[in-house]
Amino acid sequence: MPLSDDQNSDSDSSRLSESTTSSSDSEYSRQSFNSDSSSKPSSPASSPPKVITFDELMAATRNLSNWTLAHEIAVNANFCIKHEDYPQNSFAGTVKQIVHKAFWDHLESELNEDPPEYEHAIKLFEEIKEILLSFLTPGANRIHNQICEVLDTDLIRQQAEHNAVDIPGLANYIINTMGKLCAPIRDNDIKQLKATDNIVELLRQIFRVLDLMKVDMANYTIKSLRPYLWHNLVDYERTKFQEILEETPSALDLTTEWIKESIEDELSSISDESSSSPGADSSSKPIISPTLVLNNGYLKLLQWDYCKTIPETLITDEVRLQELREKLNQLKVVACVSLITNNMVGAAIVDVPDFADQLKRISLPLLEGMSKKSFDLKEALNAIGVQICSTVNKFLSERGLPTLSEEIQSNLMGQIAHIVEKNNPVCSLIDKRIQLFMRSLLALPSFQKCMPTVPGGLSVIQTEIELLGSQYASIVNFNKKVYGPFYANILKKLLFPEAAMEKTEGETSNN
Repeated sequence: MPLSDDQNSDSDSSRLSESTTSSSDSEYSRQSFNSDSSSKPSSPASSPPKVITFDELMAATRNLSNWTLAHEIAVNANFCIKHEDYPQNSFAGTVKQIVHKAFWDHLESELNEDPPEYEHAIKLFEEIKEILLSFLTPGANRIHNQICEVLDTDLIRQQAEHNAVDIPGLANYIINTMGKLCAPIRDNDIKQLKATDNIVELLRQIFRVLDLMKVDMANYTIKSLRPYLWHNLVDYERTKFQEILEETPSALDLTTEWIKESIEDELSSISDESSSSPGADSSSKPIISPTLVLNNGYLKLLQWDYCKTIPETLITDEVRLQELREKLNQLKVVACVSLITNNMVGAAIVDVPDFADQLKRISLPLLEGMSKKSFDLKEALNAIGVQICSTVNKFLSERGLPTLSEEIQSNLMGQIAHIVEKNNPVCSLIDKRIQLFMRSLLALPSFQKCMPTVPGGLSVIQTEIELLGSQYASIVNFNKKVYGPFYANILKKLLFPEAAMEKTEGETSNN
């Protein structure tokens, strides 16, 4: 990915950029969305400080909304629009119910007049016609013409003047047309419409089903759009973020701070290693790998306090990263419990069939909701300890073996309960091994082909942590593809400030 116009002459920039990226009835059928988008990969450009107007702020907000929505549609296979209504007992729900009842009661009274008053009914047919036409694909000419012909409001008004409007016939045509255009999931709703005799209630239910069909159509569009979005997502997201950056020059401040903290952590680590090595040359400038800096930053996200604002370049994946962190915390506790149990009563459980699976079945349900402030981890750990002792004792008694002594049970439950304590040695050990696994995963050129070896103590959660790790690595690798050029610019300024300064001075003199 291009870092700047003079990339070919800037070896440091080139290395940075390379290190941060990886490389008939058919008329009724709905067609996939196509776009003539010609967006190309754009390299990040810096913008001079400026005053942001309200219009520019709103433009940036719209860009952010489109950017996050496109990302969610592409990466979340379960993303869909749901039909939501106000709760019946809510104030808004009550108001809506009253207003709707008044409207339909008024319509019924008009149709029961002698002669009937059709004006409101005609307006409803006109609205229904527009909704039906909105469901059609561009090539559905025959049904388009038929809908316009049957629901011709001018003709219906002429019929109304002579009291010759066939409302049941029109409603029946509408229902049949809806049956041709709807998704299979709405077939039962169409059957219920055909069984409704009261014309006012029928019109009311027609609009209800049409609202559902609108949601179905939107979700069909999303599904059709997803492959195209995914294919072009890297270019699209990078272009959109560049637009946001141009409108809001501070849009990389948190990202810069995140990378800066990672550099400081790496420098601190190198300093500690140097101090522990008597022969090391402390006067030489440490060489820091940009890839290592970024990977360390990504690892921090697994322990991130999500009460804090996440770096701007990771906003689109914030929910997914938070969910991964919560699952990982649960797995960490399970691994701690397993290690403690094996160390204390390993001889007693060596013959227990699938004890690791039993331990997970005991622990994971009790750790649900661990991320909530109201969750009492100590209480959950006490419950896990009690159930583990009970499971082991049951197995031993069934085989005529002596059960665990009160002292052993007390010690086991006590050590499990101590997991909650800060700097608990078992918890620290498991945490380091999880970090080692995740670090190894990010260092692999292709994690889909092979997984790194799971460190000792994590075998009980091997299946779960490999799945979680692959999800995490997918998020990280995609993020690097999109924002690699932005990260490269930031890393260049932070790691090679002299080169960045020379370039700025050169550009200034040229201007």
